Amino acid sequence: MPRPRSAVPFSTPLASPEADGAPMGPVRLGPGARAALSPLAVEVRAGFWDTRRAVNARTSIPQGPGLLESAGNLRNLRVAAGTVEGEFQGAYPFVDSDVYKWLEAASWQLAQERPGADGTLAADVERIVSLVADAQQPDGYLNTWFQLLKGGERYRDLRWGHELYCAGHLIQAAVAHHRSTGRTELLDVAVKFADHIDSVFGLPGSGKEIDGIDGHPEVETALVELYRETGERRYLDLAGYFVDRFGHGLLGGEAYCQDRVPLREATDVEGHAVRQLYLLAAAADLATETGDAELRAAAERLWAAMTAAKTHVTGGLGAHHDEEDFGDPYELPNERAYCETCAAIASIQWSWRMALLTGEARYSDLIERTLYNGFLAGVSLDGERWLYVNPLQVRDGHTDPGGDQSARRTRWFRCACCPPNAMRLLASLEHYLASSDAGGLQIHQYVTGRYAGDLGGAPVTVSAVTDYPWQGTIGLTVEESPAERPWTLSLRIPQWCGAYRIRCGDQTYDQTDAPVTDGWLRLERTWAPGDRIVLDLGLEPRLTAADPRVDAVRGCVAIERGPLVYCLEQVDHPGGGLDDIVLDTTRPLAVKHRPDLLGGVTTVVASGHRRHLPDAGWWPYRSAEADAPPAGESLELTAIPYYAWANREDGSMRVWLPTS
Repeated sequence: MPRPRSAVPFSTPLASPEADGAPMGPVRLGPGARAALSPLAVEVRAGFWDTRRAVNARTSIPQGPGLLESAGNLRNLRVAAGTVEGEFQGAYPFVDSDVYKWLEAASWQLAQERPGADGTLAADVERIVSLVADAQQPDGYLNTWFQLLKGGERYRDLRWGHELYCAGHLIQAAVAHHRSTGRTELLDVAVKFADHIDSVFGLPGSGKEIDGIDGHPEVETALVELYRETGERRYLDLAGYFVDRFGHGLLGGEAYCQDRVPLREATDVEGHAVRQLYLLAAAADLATETGDAELRAAAERLWAAMTAAKTHVTGGLGAHHDEEDFGDPYELPNERAYCETCAAIASIQWSWRMALLTGEARYSDLIERTLYNGFLAGVSLDGERWLYVNPLQVRDGHTDPGGDQSARRTRWFRCACCPPNAMRLLASLEHYLASSDAGGLQIHQYVTGRYAGDLGGAPVTVSAVTDYPWQGTIGLTVEESPAERPWTLSLRIPQWCGAYRIRCGDQTYDQTDAPVTDGWLRLERTWAPGDRIVLDLGLEPRLTAADPRVDAVRGCVAIERGPLVYCLEQVDHPGGGLDDIVLDTTRPLAVKHRPDLLGGVTTVVASGHRRHLPDAGWWPYRSAEADAPPAGESLELTAIPYYAWANREDGSMRVWLPTS
């Protein structure tokens, strides 16, 4: 629906943004979208993700304004608006984006506030939206780095300046604010900036001033969402222009900023991981809205290449600290893995768009793995500290470099992109869990709550109760269903799941009786309110080995259980470090729930021993023919979920465990 063009006072909310029946999440398909599935909002009521989101709502998001104030982000907006005097504060030109990501997170959170909330969050949002609006220049331009530090220069440093990157996050915040509150103050700012960008950028011969791209993709997918929100086709066209200009040497032809090869011709993901993933999310959005088969094929091809050879077992992405990039195929180091939290978030955003576009469950398999491991590890259990990088090993005697390369949780960063990014994903997580199509409802991720959709005007609602991921039982009850009309309830059977059972009424089936097609267990029938389904996913702990081309983990295994990757921490193994521990793969793995540990986790107990290490000498090598050192003392090993590491005392950690 087109947005009203006139600004609305703060005291005058618009009608509900869901008045047209469309969900109000980060992805809201246009009326002509060629997607296989449409996203649904899920009411998360209890359980694992409800707990994590409660911490986000209670602690992480409320601390944002204070941290943005102390870091100077908000003061920069006041200086740009002329309400205070001073100089730009911050180390990077993209600090405005941290404000916008926080605004997006807070906006999604506002949509979930119950009647009677004290109004603090709403007041903070209103105050910061006013700061942003006041800082905008008359023609729509807004970037405090260039307004304050660069004498008003614009678009002179597209490789490093991040002007369009910041604009993208502003647009996404504005869309979230409008969808959650129905108000247009921030959307007016975003539309004005987008109109300015559209007046400046375009192909040679178009009459536009600049044929160029931003060194950090982000504005592209934001422009698609602005098109979806306003109905203005030119925003979709502008997004398509930007996506197709990458790879033509406009930024010097470097893979780092996605400029080496046009996306449509690319055969592998490369360069800076977050930049690549944001660009690919935009490609999926464009393919969805335009039906561009070539873009869709490129997105499918590059996702397959990424998962086959450049994804860590945690779902983490990025092999190199240097330039934060992917590295070569199967170059998946442990202690030097970068696996930036923002890359995990971008992966989830891209995979969700691919799941909607194609209807294939494999994309949600990766979302699940990344959510529970590569992403969630980036947030401390108390919601106050963060990891920028997420290594798979911290060696005994590790000397921490600090900052955004730290293997210790940090309150905030000079480059603070990850914390507000994590806040916005957690605040909007209910929009990544389920979908519908003309034939029924699909459950992608299992939570306790309500999955509600619409089939041709008839409501369909399924409630779920589960202790997933600690237990594999998901109890489902049909609450609403059209009378005498069959429809399909599709349940994703995770890629890791080797055995499952499904009970519908009095009938029980296993994987031989109820086979999975493309990752989906499809149950088609005429459902009635009160119908019960119980899905049991086998959660036996398992040992995982990597492709033999992953040199870094040859001769090692990882422990997994359900969607969770496990690790050892030094604090659980007194008497030494972890570098000399060997796992005994001949002994069974046991499961032990520990309500007293790390907020309540299920641990995996394994057997192993410490190697007898030779005395340290001046040379750490020996003849290959020499006898191996004998096995040392036997140990009981306690493996904890990877997401919970680095929440106790400092020490070593490892995911991949030697077997000899």
